[in-house]
Amino acid sequence: MSIARRRLSPEASRDAALDAARALLVEHGPQGVTLKAVAARIGRTHANLLHHFGSAAGLQKALIASMAEAVVGQIGEAARRGRQNQDPSEVVEMTFDAFGKGGAGALASWMILSGDEDALDPILSAIHNLVDDLADGHNEAAMPLHEETLQLVLMALGDALLGGPMAKALGLPREKARELATRALLAGRGHEAR
Repeated sequence: MSIARRRLSPEASRDAALDAARALLVEHGPQGVTLKAVAARIGRTHANLLHHFGSAAGLQKALIASMAEAVVGQIGEAARRGRQNQDPSEVVEMTFDAFGKGGAGALASWMILSGDEDALDPILSAIHNLVDDLADGHNEAAMPLHEETLQLVLMALGDALLGGPMAKALGLPREKARELATRALLAGRGHEAR
């Protein structure tokens, strides 16, 4: 008995593959994002995914670009709200969640360790564009926005990769890195830490 597959437009097929890849990334880590696993998840063939992405590296690069677009958009909105109420905690939470729970930290590390640093270009470009957009109206007398961004992204990436074990080894609460990041942003803006 054969199962009839629903015909998808090329865009819908590509989106379904990226959604499946994102889910596999969160469930199994970067090593779980393979053409075979994604094809099985969406009921398509390996050849179908090769048509859309060219290779597993192409799929991973498209996944990074998709994640970057979504995450940077959300963080940008949170940053604009935070600027209005002078509270960067929402930006810190979203950034840490994107790199931790969202899998961006693991995927970025996987790409770097596998020697495919160019695959990070979409997320680096998206972050750079967001910072340039947010820089308009930013008080550069405080910590420059590019420096704030570098600090926050590196803290979130480090927390995603080693935060849990490090906090445990030091006898600190798991969320301590987030608190430190919020405090650092507030101090960089000339505010007392709350």
